[in-house]
Amino acid sequence: MSCSIFLNAFLLLSLFFHSSKADFNVITYGASPKGTTDSTPAFLKAWTAACKSPTAATISVPSGSYMIKPVIFQGPCLSKITVKISGTIVAPSGLNALGSSGYWILFIKVNRLSVIGGTIDAKATQFWACRKAGKSCPSGARSITFNWVNDGLISGLTSINSQMSHVVINSCNNVAVQNVRLIAPDQSPNTDGIHIQESSGVTVTGSSIRTGDDCVSIGPGSKNLHIANIQCGPGHGVSIGSLGNSLNEAGVENVTVTDSTFTGTQNGVRIKSWARASNSFVRNVAFQNLIMSNAQNPILIDQNYCPSNEGCPNQSSGVQISHITYRNIKGTSATQVAMKLDCSSSKPCTGLRLQDIKLTSATQAVTSFCKNTGGESSNVISPKSCL
Repeated sequence: MSCSIFLNAFLLLSLFFHSSKADFNVITYGASPKGTTDSTPAFLKAWTAACKSPTAATISVPSGSYMIKPVIFQGPCLSKITVKISGTIVAPSGLNALGSSGYWILFIKVNRLSVIGGTIDAKATQFWACRKAGKSCPSGARSITFNWVNDGLISGLTSINSQMSHVVINSCNNVAVQNVRLIAPDQSPNTDGIHIQESSGVTVTGSSIRTGDDCVSIGPGSKNLHIANIQCGPGHGVSIGSLGNSLNEAGVENVTVTDSTFTGTQNGVRIKSWARASNSFVRNVAFQNLIMSNAQNPILIDQNYCPSNEGCPNQSSGVQISHITYRNIKGTSATQVAMKLDCSSSKPCTGLRLQDIKLTSATQAVTSFCKNTGGESSNVISPKSCL
């Protein structure tokens, strides 16, 4: 009996010791919580140790402020890694502080990765001012990027003052973004909230996104996406595209945007494509149970995207848009044309479905516009269906 008790105690002690080894605190590796000295080497040392752990590892970032420069957290790793942020991670100050690599915090080729809680602040005020002034500026950095991450999670994170996109999900499978807060001024250029491309099985839920560009932008090669219970605004809404920038470009399919609100946004739900030849497509998309509050373009398809009239004048979009459902979308439009479905002359939209649409304005009667569209409508109260 005594041997059994001794063995159990030994196993418990071993388990405790082994578990404690799998918690890697960045302060232990030399990080400063005062936010004035470079903690990048300490974060990388903690990452390297966690990545080699044979059991699930946690990288802890305690309360305080930690300054880190552009950094790559590289896999593959042996086990699941959780980055638990209790404090704030800040970028270095200065216009060129994040360089021209395009990223600030980059996770690449890591499976079973979670980033939990905390705040990241890219300090982009000088960068935005440079862009607005039309000066020669750095190319800009995305705040946090997942590249080739499978089974990932970003939860409870607050991202403020991004130079460009706050969160990027690229070439990933099964990534959940939940309960995040993404904040940048409404006039800050190209500060998309969440950008998804070449990825499958991404979910975005329970999040507040207030930016100067798309709240969520969906790029080529994205499929099986579910976006629900987000609060968008200010910003440019939820956008699929722009697509069709090149001839052989992957399409977008199986997307649901549901149970969300759009407040003071430039657009509500938008699909846009370049007016040029392409083999790309958008299909099987459901926009449903949405509330618009003074959105400028609540429902929009624009297949004549041609910024600066370069490379696309007098052309027609080759992106095929089909089987798009708009269901139970209500609220107010800030413009007269509350629903604009402007499709391609060479590849008309097919299988559009409008159901239970009620968009109004306090100042004017709202209208709809359809071009090169095919589909059906039911219980469209306002604006009158143009299908």
